[in-house]
Amino acid sequence: MGTKGKVIKCKAAIAWETGKPLCIEEVEVAPPKAHEVRVQIIATALCHTDAHLINPKFKEAFLPVILGHEGAGIVESVGPGVTNFKPGDKVIPLYMPQCRKCKFCLSPLTNFCKKLSLVKNPLVDQELMEDKTSRFTCKGKPIYHFMGTSTFTQYTVVSDINLAKIDDDANLERVCLFGCGFSTGYGAAINNAKVTPGSTCAVFGLGGVGLSAIMGCKVAGASRIIAIDINSEKFTKAKALGATDCLNPRNLDKPIQEVIIEMTDGGVDFALDCAGGPETMRAALDSTIAGWGSCTFIGIDSEMRGLMVSPVELIMGRTINGTCFGGWKSIDSIPKLVTDYKNKKFDLDILVTHTLPFDKINEAFDLMNQGKSIRIVLTF
Repeated sequence: MGTKGKVIKCKAAIAWETGKPLCIEEVEVAPPKAHEVRVQIIATALCHTDAHLINPKFKEAFLPVILGHEGAGIVESVGPGVTNFKPGDKVIPLYMPQCRKCKFCLSPLTNFCKKLSLVKNPLVDQELMEDKTSRFTCKGKPIYHFMGTSTFTQYTVVSDINLAKIDDDANLERVCLFGCGFSTGYGAAINNAKVTPGSTCAVFGLGGVGLSAIMGCKVAGASRIIAIDINSEKFTKAKALGATDCLNPRNLDKPIQEVIIEMTDGGVDFALDCAGGPETMRAALDSTIAGWGSCTFIGIDSEMRGLMVSPVELIMGRTINGTCFGGWKSIDSIPKLVTDYKNKKFDLDILVTHTLPFDKINEAFDLMNQGKSIRIVLTF
């Protein structure tokens, strides 16, 4: 390809400061070092997690940074020691690494990997490569990576344990959603909540993650899926994907949890919170049934506020769990999900409301922040 071993100059969107639009800049992307891969990004989607880092309320921001963690592309070149990838391979960068060697990777109980800091917030992890340096430079300054992926750039460099090789005929403008949104919601229902056939479920928040969670509940065989959002325009898609009931808390004369408890004779078996604010987390937990109700937290708000839980709620048999990347062991699972998509096991088209050129990234953020989109795909 003529660029192997050389610095590549290309376009990227850089966040120089919080609360400001991203700037499209020319950046220099260094060649991959040992066990690293340089990838040409073909398509990348936006996720609220990208917006969290540049929210002035987020206390742990590191800048300047190239955001983006929901992308798909083609391998441009590989560094020394890389055996699983070759130039031309279609790939999905993954913020959830899988080294296949640590005690977490070897355990069937989790999809974590020791490479991911197990004490830090995943949002502020993997901001540099393994050698604690960046592969991005702009205007003579090093630029931070984001979640080990940084997909808001024409070329990125990722570790070979943060990358999944996928089928050559995969549609990159759709499978980029496997980098976060779809995998997280769908997997939360199947892998973390472990929704059972015939069960009742409530899904709070009908963005890309919430609609994917509905797909997961349906595939798992739930008999009743209650979809909750403050935007009733999202109900048509929720019903198309399997929701049996749709509720808008703003149109009710009592708290949403009370309505759900009445509808289900005591509460749902499984609640999945994909919105992340303290009020929604509280409502999701309250809407589960005593004895065996399970509440799975998927979304988190940018201020990362806590949730007050009384021990009595847990003594009464409810359980709380959370999910990161939908519980999938990333490198093992993503290629299989791509194959499932090709075999029409689920529909990703319904999640993509807008496709825009990369230069319109700030317009895309506005659409997302105003709640006017489900998933926006940017193409280079």
